[in-house]
Amino acid sequence: MRKSIATVCLSGTLTEKLTAAARAGFDGVEIFENDLLASPLTPEEIAARTADLGLSIDLYQPMRDIEAVPEEDFVRNLRRARHKFELMRRLGADTVLVCSSVSPRAVNDDSLAAEQLSRLADLARESGVRVAYEALAWGRHVSTYDHAWRIVEAAGHPALGTCLDSFHILSRGSDPKGIEDIPGEKIFFLQLADAPRMAMDVLQWSRHHRCFPGQGGLDVAGLLRHVLNAGYAGPLSLEVFNDVFRQADAGRTALDGLRSLLALEETAGVLPLPAPVVPSGVAFAELATSDPEPVGALLTALGFTRTARHHGKPVDLWARDEARVLVNAGAAGRRTDTALAAVGLETADPQASARRAEALLAPALPKRRSAQDVPLESIAAPDGTEVLFCATGHPELPSWTDDFTRTTDNATADRTADRAPADRTADSTPADRTPDRAPADRTAIDHLAFTQPWHHFDEAVLFHRTVLGLSPHDTVELADPYGLFRSRALSASSDADGPRLVLNLAPSPEEDGGTRARHVAFAVDDLVAAVRGFRAAGARLLRIPANYYDDLEARFDFPDGELETFRELGILYDRDEQGGEFRHCYTETVGQVFFEFVQRSGGYRGFGAANAPVRLAAQRR
Repeated sequence: MRKSIATVCLSGTLTEKLTAAARAGFDGVEIFENDLLASPLTPEEIAARTADLGLSIDLYQPMRDIEAVPEEDFVRNLRRARHKFELMRRLGADTVLVCSSVSPRAVNDDSLAAEQLSRLADLARESGVRVAYEALAWGRHVSTYDHAWRIVEAAGHPALGTCLDSFHILSRGSDPKGIEDIPGEKIFFLQLADAPRMAMDVLQWSRHHRCFPGQGGLDVAGLLRHVLNAGYAGPLSLEVFNDVFRQADAGRTALDGLRSLLALEETAGVLPLPAPVVPSGVAFAELATSDPEPVGALLTALGFTRTARHHGKPVDLWARDEARVLVNAGAAGRRTDTALAAVGLETADPQASARRAEALLAPALPKRRSAQDVPLESIAAPDGTEVLFCATGHPELPSWTDDFTRTTDNATADRTADRAPADRTADSTPADRTPDRAPADRTAIDHLAFTQPWHHFDEAVLFHRTVLGLSPHDTVELADPYGLFRSRALSASSDADGPRLVLNLAPSPEEDGGTRARHVAFAVDDLVAAVRGFRAAGARLLRIPANYYDDLEARFDFPDGELETFRELGILYDRDEQGGEFRHCYTETVGQVFFEFVQRSGGYRGFGAANAPVRLAAQRR
């Protein structure tokens, strides 16, 4: 279907907005009146500019407070409309949006509203314009789509139809099924927006917190199905009022908007896309650094072994059982600290994952590898993190581990004298596996946490949901010492194992202190034993205030000695309503990275959000 975007969605001048929409791949735009009034271009120049960019002007909006008013007011409204219709002729736009009145002079009289809208449509038809009447959720007398349709139907004018807006319909809790009773040819326009579920005035909710479909909590796809079942054949158009969007880069916002429409069409069953290949796990986390010594020392103290080295790059593979960390020292000149820069995700079909990403406009990264390197498909997440699609341990597929050669500089990696550590084919222990660890205590990557730039948080949620097929959890707000810390997790599904990603939004654009750091969380079977080993090896763990443990004692019952052990070792604790338990601890931060070790039991699926304020305050110190 044709896709359009309202200029109010984007930041910048009208020219910048039009350029961003065209480059993203939209077919048309809605011209928001304020954007036109502030533009130095004439309507003819704007029309020429949109045509040069390959865009159509699908809607001019809005005309407010038109209908159901005293006659003297309506005469003035017709005079205003006559000027706007002439302007639309110069623009080349043929549909105008008329919002239901919020004027205190409007009266609750559907017959008068229908009669005046019919007269407006008479005037519009003379100028080759159609009138699309929309019910604002906060309209004075008309606030629901079915009410607006009854007025349009009563008017019975061929140049008068209705405009449906997903936010206005769904924010009021209206049942969209009734849309199917509206003849498709009388639905002149469809505007789409999502929004997070919020308990607030609907006007403020609309003006500041709308987002693209798939980024909020409204069933926009279900509404779209009803609209299409009614026979609507016009464009899908985004109309989003969002404070962040109006400050962010227009090009990225437009691209994110188009991705949301593609995913929406797929969900609604009208656009086939390559099926998502949901990742089954995390192959590795990659740290980029100009100085590998501090992070190497920390990994050693945490029980990791430097087991292999890339055959052509300064990249070391550290492993502790199934948990793998790459330390890339080839970042000198590009970084001055240590950062979580890339993640390898396990997928049964890397090429299918890449095709899915391409269809949803994810930027493919250039292949920076030599001829002998294993080809890996990779894309860039919105925050710049490289995401690589891996198939580790599939004999029929090339594995990223084939680029690594076993090292012999660690006693753990060379315990058995009869091994040939430089030849993986002669060694029963792969290069990515720490040998001879007790199988009763296995380590794997539990989740990865990425701090997002303030203007890319919703974009990142949509990206990981649509491109990777991960399911978002509810948004939570955490108390940082300097503001609220927004966080949202995504996982393979609510029930299955797979990668868990946590997206965090720091409380300020500067993302200063510990809040800007990203981290890797490792799952272990016995956290107490693991922490004792870390401390014995010299690992510096985050110090937790004694007040925290006094509070734990008041909140939970513990077996004898367990709370004292937590206090001694700096372990944090959480318990969910079903009795699932979560034990975890943190290392101190190296550069912009820290590590977390977790132990889950009893089906606990959270991330210890109740403990986040304590962790954040400790990192600030």
